[in-house]
Amino acid sequence: MARMRIIGAVVGACLFSTMALAATDLPAPLVAKCQACHGDGGNSPTGAVPRLNGQQAAYIAKRLHDFSNLASEDPHAMKAMWPVVSDLSNDTFDALAAYYAGQPPTKSRPQGPLAALGRKIYANGATTEEIRPCQACHGAQGEGGAAAPRLAGQHAAYLTSQLERLRLLTRVDDTMFHNARGMSDQQIRALVAYLAAD
Repeated sequence: MARMRIIGAVVGACLFSTMALAATDLPAPLVAKCQACHGDGGNSPTGAVPRLNGQQAAYIAKRLHDFSNLASEDPHAMKAMWPVVSDLSNDTFDALAAYYAGQPPTKSRPQGPLAALGRKIYANGATTEEIRPCQACHGAQGEGGAAAPRLAGQHAAYLTSQLERLRLLTRVDDTMFHNARGMSDQQIRALVAYLAAD
Protein backbone atom coordinates (compact mmCIF):
# COMPACT_ATOMS: atom_id res chain seq x y z
CA MET A 1 0.00 0.00 0.00
CA ALA A 2 2.84 2.39 0.88
CA ARG A 3 4.49 1.54 -2.43
CA MET A 4 1.29 2.43 -4.33
CA ARG A 5 1.15 5.80 -2.53
CA ILE A 6 4.75 6.51 -3.52
CA ILE A 7 4.07 5.59 -7.18
CA GLY A 8 0.94 7.73 -7.12
CA ALA A 9 2.88 10.66 -5.69
CA VAL A 10 5.59 10.34 -8.37
CA VAL A 11 3.03 10.16 -11.19
CA GLY A 12 1.17 13.11 -9.71
CA ALA A 13 4.38 15.12 -9.47
CA CYS A 14 5.18 14.38 -13.13
CA LEU A 15 1.72 15.45 -14.23
CA PHE A 16 1.95 18.58 -12.11
CA SER A 17 5.34 19.53 -13.55
CA THR A 18 3.99 19.12 -17.10
CA MET A 19 1.01 21.34 -16.32
CA ALA A 20 3.26 23.85 -14.60
CA LEU A 21 5.45 24.10 -17.71
CA ALA A 22 2.42 24.88 -19.83
CA ALA A 23 0.94 27.35 -17.38
CA THR A 24 3.97 29.33 -16.24
CA ASP A 25 6.85 31.18 -17.81
CA LEU A 26 9.11 29.10 -20.00
CA PRO A 27 12.80 28.72 -19.11
CA ALA A 28 14.53 32.04 -19.72
CA PRO A 29 17.33 30.59 -21.91
CA LEU A 30 14.77 28.98 -24.22
CA VAL A 31 12.71 32.17 -24.51
CA ALA A 32 15.91 34.14 -25.20
CA LYS A 33 16.81 31.68 -27.96
CA CYS A 34 13.38 32.15 -29.58
CA GLN A 35 13.49 35.92 -29.15
CA ALA A 36 16.85 36.16 -30.91
CA CYS A 37 15.01 35.64 -34.20
CA HIS A 38 11.28 35.98 -33.48
CA GLY A 39 11.48 39.09 -31.30
CA ASP A 40 9.98 40.02 -27.95
CA GLY A 41 6.71 38.13 -27.43
CA GLY A 42 7.05 36.65 -30.92
CA ASN A 43 6.62 40.01 -32.68
CA SER A 44 9.47 39.51 -35.12
CA PRO A 45 11.20 42.72 -36.24
CA THR A 46 12.53 41.03 -39.42
CA GLY A 47 10.45 40.57 -42.55
CA ALA A 48 11.87 37.14 -43.39
CA VAL A 49 11.11 35.73 -39.92
CA PRO A 50 7.46 35.01 -39.09
CA ARG A 51 5.56 36.71 -36.32
CA LEU A 52 4.39 34.19 -33.71
CA ASN A 53 2.43 36.55 -31.46
CA GLY A 54 -1.25 35.61 -31.51
CA GLN A 55 -0.62 32.67 -33.83
CA GLN A 56 -2.85 29.60 -33.45
CA ALA A 57 -1.41 27.29 -30.78
CA ALA A 58 -2.21 24.11 -32.72
CA TYR A 59 -0.40 25.47 -35.76
CA ILE A 60 2.71 26.45 -33.78
CA ALA A 61 2.85 23.03 -32.10
CA LYS A 62 2.51 21.27 -35.46
CA ARG A 63 5.28 23.35 -37.01
CA LEU A 64 7.60 22.65 -34.08
CA HIS A 65 6.91 18.92 -34.46
CA ASP A 66 7.61 19.23 -38.21
CA PHE A 67 10.89 21.01 -37.56
CA SER A 68 12.00 18.20 -35.24
CA ASN A 69 11.68 15.70 -38.11
CA LEU A 70 14.53 16.17 -40.59
CA ALA A 71 12.53 14.53 -43.38
CA SER A 72 9.46 16.76 -43.17
CA GLU A 73 10.51 20.31 -44.02
CA ASP A 74 12.20 22.49 -46.59
CA PRO A 75 15.94 23.02 -46.14
CA HIS A 76 15.77 26.77 -45.51
CA ALA A 77 13.48 26.44 -42.49
CA MET A 78 15.26 23.36 -41.20
CA LYS A 79 18.63 25.11 -41.22
CA ALA A 80 17.30 27.76 -38.86
CA MET A 81 14.98 25.66 -36.69
CA TRP A 82 16.52 22.19 -36.31
CA PRO A 83 19.28 23.31 -33.89
CA VAL A 84 16.66 25.01 -31.71
CA VAL A 85 14.01 22.27 -31.52
CA SER A 86 15.92 19.01 -31.92
CA ASP A 87 16.34 18.45 -28.17
CA LEU A 88 12.97 19.79 -26.98
CA SER A 89 10.13 17.62 -25.67
CA ASN A 90 6.53 17.53 -26.88
CA ASP A 91 5.48 19.20 -23.63
CA THR A 92 7.86 22.07 -24.37
CA PHE A 93 6.45 22.38 -27.89
CA ASP A 94 2.96 22.67 -26.42
CA ALA A 95 4.10 25.20 -23.81
CA LEU A 96 5.82 27.35 -26.44
CA ALA A 97 2.72 27.17 -28.62
CA ALA A 98 0.48 28.27 -25.73
CA TYR A 99 2.86 31.08 -24.80
CA TYR A 100 3.03 32.60 -28.26
CA ALA A 101 -0.68 32.06 -28.96
CA GLY A 102 -1.39 34.10 -25.82
CA GLN A 103 0.61 37.13 -26.94
CA PRO A 104 -1.27 40.14 -28.40
CA PRO A 105 -1.43 39.70 -32.18
CA THR A 106 -0.22 42.25 -34.70
CA LYS A 107 -3.13 43.66 -36.70
CA SER A 108 -3.15 43.70 -40.48
CA ARG A 109 -2.86 47.04 -42.24
CA PRO A 110 -4.21 46.78 -45.80
CA GLN A 111 -2.11 48.97 -48.07
CA GLY A 112 -2.23 50.22 -51.62
CA PRO A 113 -4.64 49.70 -54.51
CA LEU A 114 -4.08 45.91 -54.63
CA ALA A 115 -5.52 45.44 -51.12
CA ALA A 116 -9.09 45.57 -52.49
CA LEU A 117 -8.33 42.73 -54.90
CA GLY A 118 -6.67 40.84 -52.06
CA ARG A 119 -9.77 41.24 -49.89
CA LYS A 120 -11.92 39.88 -52.74
CA ILE A 121 -9.68 36.84 -53.32
CA TYR A 122 -9.46 36.21 -49.56
CA ALA A 123 -13.26 36.28 -49.14
CA ASN A 124 -14.41 34.70 -52.41
CA GLY A 125 -11.45 32.92 -54.02
CA ALA A 126 -10.87 33.05 -57.76
CA THR A 127 -12.77 30.42 -59.72
CA THR A 128 -10.80 30.68 -62.97
CA GLU A 129 -7.56 29.76 -61.12
CA GLU A 130 -9.32 27.26 -58.80
CA ILE A 131 -8.37 29.30 -55.73
CA ARG A 132 -10.73 28.59 -52.86
CA PRO A 133 -11.74 31.41 -50.48
CA CYS A 134 -8.87 31.77 -47.98
CA GLN A 135 -11.32 32.58 -45.19
CA ALA A 136 -12.75 29.05 -45.39
CA CYS A 137 -9.71 27.80 -43.42
CA HIS A 138 -7.95 30.94 -42.17
CA GLY A 139 -10.99 32.71 -40.69
CA ALA A 140 -13.01 35.73 -41.77
CA GLN A 141 -10.40 38.18 -40.46
CA GLY A 142 -7.30 36.09 -41.15
CA GLU A 143 -7.16 34.97 -37.52
CA GLY A 144 -6.63 31.31 -38.39
CA GLY A 145 -8.36 28.34 -36.87
CA ALA A 146 -7.34 24.93 -35.52
CA ALA A 147 -4.28 23.92 -37.55
CA ALA A 148 -4.71 26.73 -40.11
CA PRO A 149 -2.34 29.59 -39.29
CA ARG A 150 -3.15 33.19 -38.53
CA LEU A 151 -2.27 35.28 -41.61
CA ALA A 152 -3.44 38.72 -40.51
CA GLY A 153 -0.61 40.96 -39.36
CA GLN A 154 2.17 38.76 -40.72
CA HIS A 155 5.20 40.28 -42.44
CA ALA A 156 4.69 41.01 -46.14
CA ALA A 157 8.04 39.49 -47.08
CA TYR A 158 7.30 36.30 -45.15
CA LEU A 159 3.79 35.88 -46.59
CA THR A 160 5.10 36.45 -50.11
CA SER A 161 7.90 33.96 -49.65
CA GLN A 162 5.61 31.27 -48.23
CA LEU A 163 2.96 31.63 -50.95
CA GLU A 164 5.66 31.42 -53.61
CA ARG A 165 7.21 28.35 -51.98
CA LEU A 166 3.82 26.67 -51.61
CA ARG A 167 3.03 27.41 -55.25
CA LEU A 168 6.33 25.84 -56.37
CA LEU A 169 6.18 22.91 -53.92
CA THR A 170 9.43 23.92 -52.25
CA ARG A 171 7.34 24.02 -49.09
CA VAL A 172 5.12 20.96 -49.06
CA ASP A 173 1.50 21.28 -47.97
CA ASP A 174 -1.05 19.37 -50.04
CA THR A 175 -3.97 21.63 -49.14
CA MET A 176 -2.13 24.85 -49.84
CA PHE A 177 -0.48 23.60 -53.03
CA HIS A 178 -3.90 23.08 -54.61
CA ASN A 179 -4.87 26.63 -53.66
CA ALA A 180 -1.58 28.36 -54.40
CA ARG A 181 -0.52 26.62 -57.61
CA GLY A 182 -2.83 28.76 -59.78
CA MET A 183 -1.99 32.09 -58.14
CA SER A 184 -0.39 34.73 -60.29
CA ASP A 185 2.30 37.03 -58.95
CA GLN A 186 -0.28 39.82 -58.88
CA GLN A 187 -2.74 37.75 -56.85
CA ILE A 188 -0.02 36.94 -54.33
CA ARG A 189 0.90 40.62 -54.07
CA ALA A 190 -2.80 41.48 -53.63
CA LEU A 191 -3.33 38.97 -50.82
CA VAL A 192 -0.19 40.21 -49.09
CA ALA A 193 -1.29 43.85 -49.47
CA TYR A 194 -4.57 42.94 -47.76
CA LEU A 195 -3.24 40.69 -44.97
CA ALA A 196 0.17 42.00 -43.97
CA ALA A 197 1.09 44.60 -41.39
CA ASP A 198 4.13 46.06 -43.16
